[in-house]
Amino acid sequence: MTYQDREIEKQYFTIGEVAQQFNVAPSLIRFWETEFDELRPRKSKKGNRLYTPQDIDIFRTIYHLVKERGYTIPGARDLLKQKGPQLKEKIDVIQSLEKVRKFMMTMKKDLDALGKAQQS
Repeated sequence: MTYQDREIEKQYFTIGEVAQQFNVAPSLIRFWETEFDELRPRKSKKGNRLYTPQDIDIFRTIYHLVKERGYTIPGARDLLKQKGPQLKEKIDVIQSLEKVRKFMMTMKKDLDALGKAQQS
């Protein structure tokens, strides 16, 4: 595999990139860092936060619990401490199923449009 064929994966993401990925304000990410011990990004010499893909997975789990499932911060914190790895696996499965559902809905919409076009 040549250099040009390889896909380059980022090792670190800025707080702005993480905020954009989840459509949240950077201040929310900074706040959750104070509330959840698991969320501890590295900091550059200048003090900029650098998030690894593992940090983003932890943030995704917290986001799912608080924003999507409606847990309080203390409730989410307790659940993370009790079932951290199991919880991440469940969330990964849920997200995969949501992607499949979205794909299937798009396919249904396209097939319906195709059927209507052929009837005309």
